[in-house]
Amino acid sequence: MGVTGSGTSGTRFEVPNSSLADTVLERLTATYGATADPQRAVSMRAYMKDVAPFLGLTTPDRRVLSRTVLLATAAPEEADCTAVALRCWALPEREYHYFAVDYLRRHVRQLSSGFLPVTRHLVGTVSWWDTVDALAAHVVGGLVAADPKLKSDMDAWIEDDDLWVARTALLHQLRYKETTDTERLFAYCVRQSGHPDFFVRKAIGWCLREYAKTDPEAVRAFVAREQGRLAPLSVREALKNIGP
Repeated sequence: MGVTGSGTSGTRFEVPNSSLADTVLERLTATYGATADPQRAVSMRAYMKDVAPFLGLTTPDRRVLSRTVLLATAAPEEADCTAVALRCWALPEREYHYFAVDYLRRHVRQLSSGFLPVTRHLVGTVSWWDTVDALAAHVVGGLVAADPKLKSDMDAWIEDDDLWVARTALLHQLRYKETTDTERLFAYCVRQSGHPDFFVRKAIGWCLREYAKTDPEAVRAFVAREQGRLAPLSVREALKNIGP
């Protein structure tokens, strides 16, 4: 079974055979579909700028339903995670994509460095902040932390023409705190400081603001040094909690 991404990578993935994924997807589509709210779906789609259709499930309801779907299912292996994620992403409604992100977050320790191309496909397909940011901080970040050799992939991602891939590179260290590679963090911010898109400029400020919780003086010094290159939005976000 093949899945071709509509994102910028153009990579084709074969969905692994997985009886676990068969069970999860059968339960998932039945459970989510039975509780869809078409009226709420209209407003949810509008809020997310028509990135995808919605079923109309609120986040609290969706999480309760997801627990029901996964009740008594086995712990997945990497192939199962790949199958669940790709099959969910092939469905049109956004809540299935959210389920996949949550599933990968829950089982990120089961994933090897070889899973990174799958995350690249997910980031670059039906892209918007609601899935990209969670994949960046909780899945890509976890993969890179577990295998530092993937830092070289992040060095390539920060150069990518796809703004969501570049945003992922910026945000992948969001939860690293004291283990943050500050040289890379600051270099990535400088590399994309002139980016014209709001979501990249915002990500620069966000990752700096988050690291400022760990080392505010380093962030102040960086912003002072690079203020001429950083966008005003990035500067405001970076210094929001610590001041100039």
